[in-house]
Amino acid sequence: MSMIRVTDLTFAYPGSYDNIFEHASFQFDTNWKLGFTGRNGRGKTTFLRLLTGELPHGGAITGGVPCGYFPPPVRDDSRMTLEVMEAACPAAEEWELLREAGLLEVDGEALYRPFSTLSNGERTKVLLAALFCGEDRYLLIDEPTNHLDAHARQVTAEYLRKKRGFLLVSHDRDFLDGCVDHMMAINKTGVEVVSGTFSSWWENKARKDAFEQTRNDRLKGEIRRLEQSAEERRRKADAVERAKTGISSQGIVKHGLRPYLGEKSRKGQQQRKNIDRRAERAIAEKSELLQDLERADALKLYPLAARGRLLDLKNVTLSYGVRTVCGPLTFALEPGDRVALDGSNGCGKSTLLKFLCGEEGMSHAGGSTRLSGLTVSVVPQDTSFLKGSLRDFARESQVDETLLLAILRKLDLSRVQFEKDLADWSAGQRKKALLARSLCQSAHLYIWDEPLNYIDVWSRMQVEELLLTYRPTMLFVEHDGAFRRHIATRVVQL
Repeated sequence: MSMIRVTDLTFAYPGSYDNIFEHASFQFDTNWKLGFTGRNGRGKTTFLRLLTGELPHGGAITGGVPCGYFPPPVRDDSRMTLEVMEAACPAAEEWELLREAGLLEVDGEALYRPFSTLSNGERTKVLLAALFCGEDRYLLIDEPTNHLDAHARQVTAEYLRKKRGFLLVSHDRDFLDGCVDHMMAINKTGVEVVSGTFSSWWENKARKDAFEQTRNDRLKGEIRRLEQSAEERRRKADAVERAKTGISSQGIVKHGLRPYLGEKSRKGQQQRKNIDRRAERAIAEKSELLQDLERADALKLYPLAARGRLLDLKNVTLSYGVRTVCGPLTFALEPGDRVALDGSNGCGKSTLLKFLCGEEGMSHAGGSTRLSGLTVSVVPQDTSFLKGSLRDFARESQVDETLLLAILRKLDLSRVQFEKDLADWSAGQRKKALLARSLCQSAHLYIWDEPLNYIDVWSRMQVEELLLTYRPTMLFVEHDGAFRRHIATRVVQL
C-alpha cells in the first residue's frame, strides 16, 4: 500500500454552478481504516469516483493504487449469488467467497440462490465479502449501512475492524467508532485528515469550534471598543485642527501656541493610526475564525394533540398471498410514545408501516383499531420516485412552499440546489426533501421508515434535537444506534 497525495484538486461537474473541490490539498495512507464524512452534497461520492479515475479533474492525485468500489454494479440479479460475487472479484476462489460471507454471518445456502431473492442487507454483505477477497485492491466503501439492521451493522463493523486499509463513507456514529482509526472530513474550506475515531474527531472539532466562537466574540467586542476609541481620537484631532485655524497668526506667535498645537495634532493622528491598525489586525484575525463552523439552526414542528390511544394491534399477522411477512404482533401506541420497531432485515418492519399507512396489496388477520380522525405524516424509505421541480413537489405534497424551502435551508441545502431537478439531487438531499415535507405537516402520528439513510451527522443531530424538544408521537424504523438511544421511548421487537 502507499500514501495517496491530493494536490490542488479542483473539480466541477459539466454545467454546474460551482466547484465541488477547489484547490484542495491533503494526503492519507491506504493502510489506514479511514472514515469519511461531511455534509450532504459536499462531494464524498464524487471523491471516490475521482480516486477510481472515472472523472477528469484539475490538480493531481498521486500514489494511487488499484481500487475496488462498493457497491459494485450487478448487471443481472437473476444469476446465482455466487456467480455475482465471482463477477465482483474474478480472482477469488470459491472457498474464499464462502469464508468471507460466513464472517459476515451470511448463510452459505444464500450463495446458491438467485441474487434477486436476497434481502437488501444480505446483498450488501455478500458484495462487501466479495470485494475483500482475492485481489490486492484499496477498497472505497460508500455508505454500506443503509440496508443493514442494527445487528448486521455491529457484525459488519467488527468485520471491517479486522481488515486492512479502506476508505469508508458513513454517517453512522456508532458504526464509524466500531471500525475506523482515522477520520477524513470535507469542511467548508477544505479536507481535514486526523487520527482517531469519529467520536474523538467530533470532540476535538467541538472544542475547536467552541474556542473559535469564544475568540470570535472577544474580538467582536475588541473591534467595537477600538472603533469607538478611534472615533474619539478622530474628534479630538479635528478639534485641535479647528483650534489651529481659529487662532490668528499674531495670536499663535504671541502666545507660542503653533508648535504646541502642531505637536498635539501629530500625536493625535499617530494614536488614531495605531488604533486603526490594531482594529485591522483584530478584523483580520476574526476573519480566519469559524470558517469551518457547521451551523445547524433549530427546526420546528407542530404536532397535533391526540385524545386517546392512537393505534391498538392485537395478534396482527400480515401476508402477501400465502406468504406471511409479519406477526403475530400485539402492541398499542399512546400519545407521546416514540416507538422504534426493531428486528432483522426481512422481518416485516417496513411492511407493518405500510399497513398502518393504509397501503393496499397485503392481507391481514387479527385485530387492528386506530383513533378516529387520525392524521399521519409519513417519511418513506425509498427516495427514487422523486423527480421534477421543488415547487411541483411542494404543490403535490400540499405543503407550503416557503416553509419547505426554509426547512431545507436549515438542513444545509443551498438556494442553488432549489433550481435543480430533484432527480439530480444526492441521495441524502432527496431524503432531506422527504423529511422537510413531513416537518411541514401537522399530524397526530409521524411514521418514519429509516429517515436517516444517507443523511449527514449534523442533520441527524438537528432532527434528534427537534424530536426531543417537540416530543411528537412516532412510530419509526431506524438502525442508527445513537439516534435510537436518544429518541425511542420504547422498542417493539418483531
